Amino acid sequence: MFGLKQPVLGIAAAILVMTVSLGFISFFDFPTFGSWVAYLMICIIPMQIVIGVTWGTNQPAFAAKQKQPVKGILLAALTLLAGVVVAPTYLAVSGGNITPPGPVPSHAIIVSVVVTFWATIVFGAWPFKTLFKNDVVAGVAMLVACYVVNLLLFRLFFDYTFLQGAPVYVASLDPHGMFTALNALVFYVTSLSIMFLLLSFDLWPLTKFHAVMQQPVLGIVWTAVCVLLGGLLFWIGMRVVQMDVMVFLVTVPIPYIFGSIIVLNMLQNSAMAKLTQPVKGIANALLVAVIGTGLAQLYRGLAPVVTGTLHSGPPTYELEIWLASALLAVTFPFLIFFAEFFKFWPLAKSE
Repeated sequence: MFGLKQPVLGIAAAILVMTVSLGFISFFDFPTFGSWVAYLMICIIPMQIVIGVTWGTNQPAFAAKQKQPVKGILLAALTLLAGVVVAPTYLAVSGGNITPPGPVPSHAIIVSVVVTFWATIVFGAWPFKTLFKNDVVAGVAMLVACYVVNLLLFRLFFDYTFLQGAPVYVASLDPHGMFTALNALVFYVTSLSIMFLLLSFDLWPLTKFHAVMQQPVLGIVWTAVCVLLGGLLFWIGMRVVQMDVMVFLVTVPIPYIFGSIIVLNMLQNSAMAKLTQPVKGIANALLVAVIGTGLAQLYRGLAPVVTGTLHSGPPTYELEIWLASALLAVTFPFLIFFAEFFKFWPLAKSE
């Protein structure tokens, strides 16, 4: 309706959505926001990823054929419907139906987002698009598989022994996995930030090798790159710089992921469009880091105004949990709703 074009469109849309997001967050006190609100919001994100990435917002047909804003409303409603199913299921399976959601179900639902990104983007919905010719069936089957695989990996990797003696620790829910839970969680998210880094490079230099660009080879190689570089970045943060793991989370990978959403989705990868790889990727990555870090600092500064006084660092990590949730559990899905589901309606021309 307003007919805005990039980069004004992306900037205006981002400001609008961030304002709405912070307003939404302000309705809740920290205990409610850090538990129920963050948990429930994250429950809708995997379905949102499937609709936006695997289906390209072109499925299901009954919603895709509608004009804006009806199309956006229907697609958003579908993600909410998925969340209604997922939220009680994961709370029962991983959280023992204990309310409000504690660290175990909260972490389990967070890493389900990472696993879904991996299935949809890194592996390009392989093998589900091969097994099922119907896109809707393929997407739903993949989503169910993501939740199942995620729980298996969660039980393999996450250990909560470090919380013994704390009120939130429930021995029967502890998977007693291979790694301290916070380290596992942050490693997941750090690896995801490397996935976004490669998207800034349009998968260069992998695109130089035709054999690599075929699934599942691409997914395997891309995963190896993310794990290796993510592991290196995690090691530098933990061992070299000796940062607290949660401080590292909200200082490095989360701002980079959030900045990637601004540059790649809100600005539609237009900022450095005239450049060629690898210069484009380097410029994109720098822009992502600057924007992501700046916005994370903005949110951090607004936290006392929006929610009240929050304590940083152990043992409660209130500020870190608030910042991570505000950026990725609330603002991230709101940005995707607006940019991908509503196609920037009404700021941009209608489809």
